[in-house]
Amino acid sequence: MSLIQIVILIFVFLELSNVLMLYFSPGSKNANAVGVFTAWEKSKQYPEIHDFIKYLIYWVAGVKLIFILLLGMLILFADAEIQRFSLMILAVATATFYWRLFPLIRKMDKSGEINPKNYSIVLGIMIFAFIVIFLVALLF
Repeated sequence: MSLIQIVILIFVFLELSNVLMLYFSPGSKNANAVGVFTAWEKSKQYPEIHDFIKYLIYWVAGVKLIFILLLGMLILFADAEIQRFSLMILAVATATFYWRLFPLIRKMDKSGEINPKNYSIVLGIMIFAFIVIFLVALLF
């Protein structure tokens, strides 16, 4: 197994843990589930809003599952060149987090809507680390 395949496989397993949490324990604070957002608990006071939030959570989980399965196909059947391109695409796609999601979660964190405090920074560093790992694996 190549380094690129190992990096993609590690990413697949991390994303799979997130999918499982989103489907079966969305209110958890583990595996990047939504329990870190104080709005999750507040939304339970408004069943129609809570159902809408759950719908969006399950939609994200479904999209992630499609993505995971496609990555699995790349690991199993793609040649080395396609796998390298996949890592570049993963790096670019993951970097889009900083365009819309990071400013929003940072704003919520500063407003006290995220628990634990400064979770946005930890998440931002973790995502940056993924991008670096994707790019470093391309060099070897």
